[in-house]
Parts: sequence; C-alpha cells; structure tokens
Amino acid sequence: MFNFLTSVKSLFGTSPVSLPKETNNAKESDNESDSVKNRAVFVSTKTKPTAKSKPAAPAIKAPVVDQAVVDRVLENAKRIESEAKIKEKEIFQRLSSLDEKERYLIQKEKTVDQITTDLKSKQESIEELYRKQLEKLEQISGLDVEKAKQLILSSTEKKMASWIAKKVAEAKDSIKQQEDEISKEVLVDAIRHAVTDYVAEYTVSTISLADEKVKGKIIGKEGRNIRAFEKATGVELELDESNDIRISSFDSVRREVARIALEKLIKDGRIQPMRIEQLVAQTKNEMDKILLTEGKRICQEVGVFNLPIDLIKFIGKYKYRFSYGQNLALHTIEATKIATNIAYELRADVNTVKLGALLHDIGKVITDQEGTHIDLGVDLLRQYKISEKVIACVAEHHEGQEFSSPESVIVYIGDAASGARPGARYEVHEEYLKRMKNIEEIAKSFPGVISVAAYQAGREVMVIVEPSIVNDNELTVLSQNIAEKLDEEAKWAGQIRVTCVRESRSSSIILGSKISKNAVKGTA
Repeated sequence: MFNFLTSVKSLFGTSPVSLPKETNNAKESDNESDSVKNRAVFVSTKTKPTAKSKPAAPAIKAPVVDQAVVDRVLENAKRIESEAKIKEKEIFQRLSSLDEKERYLIQKEKTVDQITTDLKSKQESIEELYRKQLEKLEQISGLDVEKAKQLILSSTEKKMASWIAKKVAEAKDSIKQQEDEISKEVLVDAIRHAVTDYVAEYTVSTISLADEKVKGKIIGKEGRNIRAFEKATGVELELDESNDIRISSFDSVRREVARIALEKLIKDGRIQPMRIEQLVAQTKNEMDKILLTEGKRICQEVGVFNLPIDLIKFIGKYKYRFSYGQNLALHTIEATKIATNIAYELRADVNTVKLGALLHDIGKVITDQEGTHIDLGVDLLRQYKISEKVIACVAEHHEGQEFSSPESVIVYIGDAASGARPGARYEVHEEYLKRMKNIEEIAKSFPGVISVAAYQAGREVMVIVEPSIVNDNELTVLSQNIAEKLDEEAKWAGQIRVTCVRESRSSSIILGSKISKNAVKGTA
C-alpha cells in the first residue's frame, strides 16, 4: 500500500518535461550524430528548391495537476487501507474460530468411534450369552427352536379353537334368527319393484267369419287357396261347421303371421294363391319390424341396451311365447326386475344379473332346432359373444349345473319368484296327471325297474331298480336309456333328470342262547 502512495506522489511531483522538436530531413539527424562524434561536416550553402515544408508541431505541455484532487485520492487510499486492515482482522478471527470447531469435531468423532466400538463389543457379548442360554434351554427341554414354536402355536390354536367355535355358533344362531326376516324383506321389496305395466297380447288362434261365403273363398277351387296359405305360412287351418277358423301351429310366431295375413286377405277379398303369397311375404316383413319393436320395448322396460339387432328380435318373440299359460315377455320382465333388485340389495354384479335374467329363457323361442331351451339358449348366446358370466346364469337357472357365482343364484331366485307366484301359471289337472303318468310308464317299461316317482312337474324322475337284476355297471346304462327314451317320447315335458337307485340290504340275527356265559360274567 505504501509503495502505491509513493508511486502516486512521484507521478504528480515531477516537473513538466518538454518534448524535443522534430527535424524535417535526414541531414539534421546526421549533423547531430556527427557533432556527437566530434566530426567536421561541411554543408553546402546552396539549397535545393523543395516543396513547401510543413510547419513544426507545437510543443505539448504537461498537464497541470490539481492539489485538491491529489488530496482526495490520498484520503480514499488511506480509507481503503484502513478497511482492508479491518477485513483482514475479521478473517483472522473467523479462521481461528473454524480451527477451534475443527478440533472439536475431530474430538467428537473420536468419541463416537469409541462408543460404536464399545456397543459392538457389548452386542457380541449379548449374542454370545443369548446363544449359550438358548443351548442350555434346548438341552433342558429336549426341544429345538422350531419344535418349541410349533408346540406354542398348537397350544394357542387349541385354546382359541373353543373360543372361535363359540363365536361361530353365536353368529350362526344370530343369522338363523334374522335370515327369515331379512330374506322376506329382500324378496318382498324386490317383488314390489317388479310391478310392470307391460301388456301381453295373447296370441289369437281363432278367427270368426262374418259370412259363410268367405269360408268357400278361403278353401278355393279344389282346396288350392287353403293349400297355398298353409304352404306359405307353415300352419294348418281347421274349418268346422261354424264360422270359426282355427289356426294350428307349434310356432307361435308363424301362427301370428298367419292370423294377420288371413285377416288382411278377408278384408281385401281377393283370395287367390298369388295374392296369398304377396300378403304373407308382406306380413313376414312387417313381423320382423314388430319383433324388433317388441324386443326394444322389453329391453327398455328392464334397462338393457346395446344388444345385437338379431338378438333383440329373438327377445321380441317373447311376446308370442307362453309357458303354462304365463306369457314369456311378462315372466321375463318380472324375473329381471326381481333379480335386479335383489342384486342391488346384495351388492352383486347388477349388469350380469340383469342380462342373465333377460336372456335366461331365450332358448324357448328357438323352434327350428332340437334340444332343451337351456342348451339352445347357451349356444345362441355364444354365437353373439355374450359374456361367460351371463351364459353361466342362463345355464344354471334350472339347477341343471352347480351354481358358479352369486349372480347365477340371484337369476334362479328371480325366475322362481316370477314363475311360482300364485296365479302366474296354470295347467289343466288332467293334462298334468296324464303327463306324469306317461313319464312313469316310459321308465317302468325297462326290465329291472321296481318303481318310478316323477316330481317337480316331471323334471325329476327317481327310478328304483332290483339289485339282483341290475348291477352297478348296468345302472349307468339304464339311466341313459331311460333319459333317451323320455327325450324321444316326452319332449314336451322339457328338461328331465333321471336318477336311478340300486340298493342292497343285508341283515343278520344272533340267538341269545349262543352267547358265552363267561362273557356274560365278565360284563357283570
């Protein structure tokens, strides 16, 4: 710092220095050099004419320094010097503080290392002591650690088993006390919400004629009109002495097409083979629209949407299908609403239950294939790639298979609640007895059969055989033969399960006189 001040003083304390004048030609520089070397130089007095020489540059004067400026600079330098000394002192203090902290941390680290070493040694000694104690316990008890654990667990389980059994028994008693009330509440609430305003139009199979002449037109010359009508519609017309025409067909949709077409023919009056074919074809096209409309109405009634169009047409056929006097459309809507409400109460998969209940009887409207309505329905739904959960509900709704999910049970309950309620279905008593008797006679026609019992409206058949005539291997073959014959001769009864029972009994009699007296004395 002092060197800096000295240089500043020397800079501003020197006298002004004059600059040497410049010479214009090289001769003057030569003269100067010669004079320095004490040489004699002769210069010609004659001067050559030259161009105008440039005037010499004026001398540059040294700047004049103000003393006040110098004082201010000196004052600032002193101030900077003092501040630098203060900063230097602070730095020295901080360095000394850091040195003290470093020494403290080094000492603390040494202490921590020592403590860690002590802890490790103590831990090792504890583990060694634990190992020795464990070995002594094993020697005393004669059991190792794993066997001791198993012994403790088994004793704990035995103690807890009685408590768990007691709690389970209490829970079962509580459930039994409440299950009837809860189930009744759920079913009543579900049935209450199943009320529907859907009107089923029962298929009219009889048409009354206003004039006897119309009957002749329908028959036609040599019966050609009635033959053309039956061929085009696939039904049979029965004309009696009265003015009524009965339409007979196993297919309710065909029967409805025939009824509508016949009414159009009677109104039109032009009854001839060509006109019959035109009106029947027109009615069939209209019937497709009617089935689609009815299918959409049924789906909207239960809240199911986005089904394939062809599948909706099958659902529309529910309107023209009856089971023991109950319209299939009404039955399906009731069963779906009941099952849906039960699913909401039990927090099951509502969509699966709803779709399963809607499609559970769809096999009943398939009339051009052989098989039970369950098998036909399952095959149809697989063609349209319906969910397997829904198909399982359809396959299990008559208990033909074991229930695979709660949703299948709910669909079964909905179907049973709708079909079994009072007044839902009816059947002529004579027809019922005739059907049951027919099933029993078919089963009794096989050799070795002692007795047959048909129950559940003919869906279940119990066959008891003579064990001396039918062995175990023949029993399986017999049940299959009975089922096949019932399928051929009693198709209209629906799905039938045949169960064959072969029972053999043996008994022995012991006489009291042959009992050993010693044995009697020993028991006394």
